[in-house]
Amino acid sequence: MSTDGNKKQFWKRNTAKVPGSIQHVYGAQHPPFDPLLHANLIKAGNKPPPATPGKPKKATTFQEFESITSDAWDVGDDDDELLAMAAQNLNIEVVMETANKVIENHSKQQEKQRQDDTTELEQREEEEVAEVEEIDEEEEEDRVEEGDVTNPELSFASQSSPYSDGRLVKSHSEAPIGSPKDAALHRQRSLPHRPPVIPLVARMADQNTSGTPAMTEREASRLDKFKQLLTGPNTDLEELRKLSWSGIPRQVRPITWKLLSGYLPANAERRESILQRKRQEYFGFIQQYYDSRNDEHHQDTYRQIHIDIPRMTPESLVLQPKVTEIFERILFIWAIRHPASGYVQGINDLVTPFFVVYVFEYIEEEVENFDVSSLQEEALRNIEADSFWCMSKLLDGIQDNYTFAQPGIQRKVKALEELVSRIDESVHRHMQQYEVEYLQFAFRWMNNLLMRELPLRCTIRLWDTYQAEPEGFSHFHLYVCAAFLVRWRKEILEERDFQGLMILLQNLPTMHWGNEEVSVLLAEAYRLKFAFADAPNHYKR
Repeated sequence: MSTDGNKKQFWKRNTAKVPGSIQHVYGAQHPPFDPLLHANLIKAGNKPPPATPGKPKKATTFQEFESITSDAWDVGDDDDELLAMAAQNLNIEVVMETANKVIENHSKQQEKQRQDDTTELEQREEEEVAEVEEIDEEEEEDRVEEGDVTNPELSFASQSSPYSDGRLVKSHSEAPIGSPKDAALHRQRSLPHRPPVIPLVARMADQNTSGTPAMTEREASRLDKFKQLLTGPNTDLEELRKLSWSGIPRQVRPITWKLLSGYLPANAERRESILQRKRQEYFGFIQQYYDSRNDEHHQDTYRQIHIDIPRMTPESLVLQPKVTEIFERILFIWAIRHPASGYVQGINDLVTPFFVVYVFEYIEEEVENFDVSSLQEEALRNIEADSFWCMSKLLDGIQDNYTFAQPGIQRKVKALEELVSRIDESVHRHMQQYEVEYLQFAFRWMNNLLMRELPLRCTIRLWDTYQAEPEGFSHFHLYVCAAFLVRWRKEILEERDFQGLMILLQNLPTMHWGNEEVSVLLAEAYRLKFAFADAPNHYKR
């Protein structure tokens, strides 16, 4: 009995160690305190604040900013050449030259598309002018045949508008046209609205994530290559990684992600039986553990998950009751099965890309506007189980990001600081000048894998490469973050105080980004990876 009593006493004293219990959550607002990183802040905190008579001075240090701001961190919540490089050990000069060429090719493609769009608009205007002239000629002939030879302008003006107070007003569509541009304008007013020309970036952003626009010849060719690889009896995973580095077509992304993550085997005959076994295993966990979510030792974990899910994006998806239920089960079961970390804020975001991609196996329309509850129950169960296992595979490689004090994130942020100091000293010194610590903004970049900085379509494209790249989520992500930071060099150097820099770094303007921008970002990250192949070992942790 005394032994049992001691056990009970132990669990009462050590409730934080109960498997699956929630751990203390660090975030951008309360990052882990490191005396070395915060030495400047400690010194600054010991100095009395200077008197500021009259208009308050703009915050230039962290203490001043913190004293006037209630919450600084929630301001608002081709590549084929590159693939060839991935399979060979090339020297730095060749890698740098090839990566530069990829970036240059992207720029040329954008310029060419802008010219094509301009030409298309001009041709459309000419066609509209010709149509208007043809209609005018036909109407004139009709009037002559009917004996109406009066001035066309007067005959049209004789139609009175009910809103003209008795005055004669010509309709927009029948008023005289003085120039081709006027003709196009009036034609647009009188004809049904024609959708605008979508820029190349927007088309590429939508493709393979939330729509099915017409494929180009090159895209169709890449899709055929994927299908040939995937339909064979044994998929060559190395070839699949090389092909996937430049992006995966929407039609084959679900099975490709499952293969690259290690969830499915390369052997085609074994896939169906493994899928059935893993899905049954997941729902066995649900039956075994999910009813314990309201127990004393697990209720804090479940409550935190329940609070975090509505804060996720896209809201139109995650706020659907059926989706909320699925996400709660996935996250709670993962926390129970990984007691070393339990549930930590940030893990919730990592479910979304898998869930969205696997929903695409069953629908063709945009998932953000789709009622998930309309899917058959079997499809929903498959999506839930597949999302759980693939998220688990991802987290297995970066779990030290979420253990106590999140040491993995602290190491990566420190490595990012050293890397940026080597690739762009001006940006690094500018941050130091205004006492901006990398941990204050890059913590979220590592914790959420840039999901809060990029639109979902860009995250999905980014993850295509992460899953194709060796140690993509744990190692290559560091170079992507460095390239991402330096991408905003001009905007960073224009900010002249702590507050302005923090607001910029927490709200970078990526809303309209698409696959083109992500591809350029990845090319730059790839170049950095090889340029700093001799970097210290902690870059590779």
